[in-house]
Formats: sequence, C-alpha cells, structure tokens
Amino acid sequence: MPRRSIILFAAACCVIALSLAMVTVVVVKMRDAGAGETASEGVASVGGPFQMVNQDGQAVDQTLLDGKWSLVFFGFTYCPDYCPTTLTGLAATKQRMGAAADDLQIVFVSVDPARDTPQALKDYLSSDGFPQGVIGLTGTPEQVAETARVYRAYFQKVGEGETYTMNHSLTVYLMGPDGKFRSALTHDLGPERSAQLIERVMERG
Repeated sequence: MPRRSIILFAAACCVIALSLAMVTVVVVKMRDAGAGETASEGVASVGGPFQMVNQDGQAVDQTLLDGKWSLVFFGFTYCPDYCPTTLTGLAATKQRMGAAADDLQIVFVSVDPARDTPQALKDYLSSDGFPQGVIGLTGTPEQVAETARVYRAYFQKVGEGETYTMNHSLTVYLMGPDGKFRSALTHDLGPERSAQLIERVMERG
C-alpha cells in the first residue's frame, strides 16, 4: 500500500476512535446525571455575578446565594401557568425533604421589570400555597438581561399594550452553598423526584 494511503488510513482511524470516545463520555455523563438532572462537568458555566433588587427594595448581588443551597428560576408575576405551578411544586418539594430543606432557599427572578416592582413581587410571593421565604428579584431591564445572561436563561416579550406576556426558560437551577451551579431540575420532574434529586446532590456537596 502506498505511503500516502497508509497515512490517510491511519488518520481516518484516529478520527473514528476520537468520535467514539466523545460519544462514550457524553453517554456516561447522561447516565450518571440521572433522570431530570443535568451534569455540570463539561458544560458552559451557569451563574455568576449579578446586581438586582429584592422584594423589600434592597440592592442585592450574587452573595445572597452564599452559605445556602438555592433553587433559582426565572418568571414573572403575570405568568398564568408555569410560574405559580413551579412555586407550588417547590413548596411540595421542600415539604417532602423535611429538615433537609432548612438550608434550601428559593430565588424567583422576574423577567418583567416593567410590571414587577419590588412591591408587586412582595404581594405575589405572599400568596397562599407558595413557599414561605421566597426571595424575589427584579431590577432595571439591563440588570434583568445581565442576570439572565449569566444563567443562560431565555426570555422574550410577546405582544404589546397591557396584555403582553413573556416567554421564558422553564429550568430551575440548583446552586450550591458556594454560589456555583450543581444541577438543573426540569419543569416536569415533580415534587417527589425533585426532592430525591436535590437530596442526592446535597449529599455529594
């Protein structure tokens, strides 16, 4: 066989071997992550510095995540379905976790700063059936956009006038006590499986 053909054949074999190796790594990571859980290794970073305002009108930043496990998700108070369903589901999740949920806080980031003032957030989060102690965050359009960017969250205004709505990501981000991303909870996971996933990640630290 000519030398050039041998070199081309060897190169092709290397490419195939590398491709198989990459597929194997992805499959293993998906298997290890478990249903509804996203492995944090090898993916783009989630979370980072932000500047916002809480429902009490106080300026806050990413340090509010320090020292506690946090569930962070994006939504808005005029949301007709996903946001209230997520909040009631997280209340049920914390109830199933018992004492393990004592160090778990919920952070609701508004993607609708035009309507979601601190007072509007405070009134909304005090609704019956929602978890107690949820931290609501809002801010200027620029602050909201930057926070969504660092969490790789999507949102978009739909429509005009008073009846407009907001499309947004449905992921709940589980952040560790160091403020770094640990896992993602899919919106259809349910309280029981969510509680199991969170407890499993907590055990790993």
